[in-house]
Amino acid sequence: MSLIAVLVLDGVPGHQLTTPGLAFNAAARNHPWVDYDVRICAAPGFESTGDPAPFRIETPWGLEGLLDADTVLVPGCAGFRDEPPPAVTEALRAAAARGCRVGAIGTGTFVLAATGLLDGRRAATSRRHTEELARLHPHIEVDPDGAVVEDGPFHSAAGVLGGLDLCLHLITLDHGQSVVIETERQAFLQLHPMAADPAGDVEATVPAASDGSLDEVIRWMEANLQDPLTLAEIADRSGLGVRTLTRRFRSETGLSPLQFLLRARIQLAQRLLERTDDPIERIAARTGLGTSANLRHHFHRCTGTAPGIYRTAFRSLAAALTWAERDEADRP
Repeated sequence: MSLIAVLVLDGVPGHQLTTPGLAFNAAARNHPWVDYDVRICAAPGFESTGDPAPFRIETPWGLEGLLDADTVLVPGCAGFRDEPPPAVTEALRAAAARGCRVGAIGTGTFVLAATGLLDGRRAATSRRHTEELARLHPHIEVDPDGAVVEDGPFHSAAGVLGGLDLCLHLITLDHGQSVVIETERQAFLQLHPMAADPAGDVEATVPAASDGSLDEVIRWMEANLQDPLTLAEIADRSGLGVRTLTRRFRSETGLSPLQFLLRARIQLAQRLLERTDDPIERIAARTGLGTSANLRHHFHRCTGTAPGIYRTAFRSLAAALTWAERDEADRP
C-alpha cells in the first residue's frame, strides 16, 4: 500500500483538497493490484477551506500523519506568500530527508519553496503566480507553462482542478499508462465500470495484474485488434493449448482471452472517440467490432453509455478544462 498524505493549510481551495482522494481512490477502486490510502493532514492553524465556498472540516491527522507517508502533497492555501509555520517546514524537510516523494499543487509550491527544498531545482505553480514565485525565490527555475514538473523527488503543477495532472502523473509513475487512462475516465467522466454481460462477453471483475508471462501475446492482440481474431489463433500465437491459455488468462487477468480482447477493443474505441473525428462505422472497423451496431451494443454493455454520448461528454469536459485553464491564466 502507498500512503498519500495531503498536507492542508488554512484556506486550501476546496477542489485541491478533494481531488487527490478522487484520483487515487479511483485508481485503487478500479484496479485490484493498486492500493492507495489518502490521508488528510491538518497543519497548525488550519480552520477551513478557502473561496469560493468556504467550509470547515475536521481531520484526525495533524503533522504526525506525514511520518510514515510515501508521498506528501501540498495544495495551495490562502497565506501562501507568508512563511509557513516552523512545524510545517520541519515536517516537510524531514519527509524529504527520509526519501519521501513530495508534490505541490498550485500555490502550494510557495509553501514548499519556503522550506528551501526547491533551491536549485525546477518547479511549477499557478500560471498567474509564476513571476511572483520567481521573484520571491530566485534560486528556483520556474516553469512558465505550469505543466507537471519533476525534479528529483519533487513534483509540482498548476492548480487547475486541484492538480489533477499531478495526481495522474504520480499514478503513472507508480503503475503505468494503462492504469492512469482508466483512472482519468472513472474520476472525471463518471462512466460506469465494466458491467456484467449476460452473454459472457465481459465479466464485472476488473482484471488483476499479470505476472508478465502473457505480455507477448497481449501485445500481439492489441496490435491486431482490427482483425477477427479467434481463440484458436490466440492460442497458436501463445504456443499454448486453448484450455491452458484460457486458464492462464483467467488466473492472471481475471478474464478469458476473448473477454480480454473485447475489453481492449472497447478501450481503443474510447481513445478513438476521444481523439479523432472518425465516424462510428470507421471506429467499428478499426477496433475489430465490425459494424456500428455491434460497436454500440458492446460499448453500452461495457461502459453504460452510447459511443456518441461518450464522445460528446468527453469533448464537453475537454472544453471546460481548456476554459478553466485559460481563466486561471488570465486572472490578475
